[in-house]
Amino acid sequence: MNEILMMLLKISVVVVIVSVGAGTAPSDLTYLWRRPGLLLRSLTAMYLLVPLVAFGLVLILPIHQGVKAALLVLAVSAGAPLLPKKLKRLGSREYIFCLLITSSLVAVIAVPVWVALLSAYFDVSVKLSVSTVVLVIAKTILLPITIGMGLRIIFPAWSERLSDRLITIAGFVLAASGLILLAIRWRLLLDVSWQGVLALAALMAFALLIGQLLGGPHRDDRTALAIACASRHVGIALIVTADFAGVITAVLVVAYFVIVLVVSSIYLTWRRR
Repeated sequence: MNEILMMLLKISVVVVIVSVGAGTAPSDLTYLWRRPGLLLRSLTAMYLLVPLVAFGLVLILPIHQGVKAALLVLAVSAGAPLLPKKLKRLGSREYIFCLLITSSLVAVIAVPVWVALLSAYFDVSVKLSVSTVVLVIAKTILLPITIGMGLRIIFPAWSERLSDRLITIAGFVLAASGLILLAIRWRLLLDVSWQGVLALAALMAFALLIGQLLGGPHRDDRTALAIACASRHVGIALIVTADFAGVITAVLVVAYFVIVLVVSSIYLTWRRR
C-alpha cells in the first residue's frame, strides 16, 4: 500500500509539470537569463539560504534525529516547486516557468554537494551521483515539460484548458495520496515532539520569507519565489530520504509536502488580495 501511495505522489508531480509545460510558451525559457540579478537572487534563496536555515534549526532545536534528517533532506532537495493552480495566474508566468527549468538544472550539481555534507553530518556513507540526479530531473522535470510543450504546439487551442484541468486533478490526487499515507503511518507522527513540529513550520515560514525578500521589486515575482523556496523536489527528497534515519523521515517529508500545498494556497490567496 505504501509503495502504491508513493508512486501516486510521484506521478501526480509529473502530471503537474506536464500541465505547466502545456500552458507555457517556449519563449519563456530564457526569461531569467535576461535578468541576471533576479536569477542570482533566486538560486541563492533556493540553494543556499534555505539549506543554511535548516542547518541552523537542526543545531539550535532539541529535536528527534528523524526530524533533523527530514529538515535537512527537504532543505537540500530544491529544484522543482510544486506550482499550485493559482500560481499560474500570476503576472510573472514567464518567471515561474524559467525558474522551474533553471533551478532543476542547477540541482544536478547542487544536490549531490549538499548530500555529501548531509552524509558527513549523519556519519553515514551516502553518495548521490550526478547521474542519479540527472535521471530524476529528466524523468520528473525535463521530459514532462517537453511533453507539455509538445501538446501546446500540437493542440494550441485547448492546451491551456487541459493544463488547468490536469493541475486540478493531479493536485487532488497528490493531496489525497499524502493524507492516506499519513493516516496509515499516524503512529510515527506521535514520536515527533512539539519542537519537531515547530522546526518544520519554521523551515516553511523562513523559506517563504526568504523568497519574499529576494524576489525583487515585482510583487508576483516575490510571491512565486516564496512558493518555490518553501516547496522542494519530491522526487529527489524521497530518494535521499531512503538513506537517512528510517521510515519516520519519509513520513515527515510527505507531511511537509501536504502542508505546503495547503499553506501555499492560503498564502497565494492572501497575496492576491
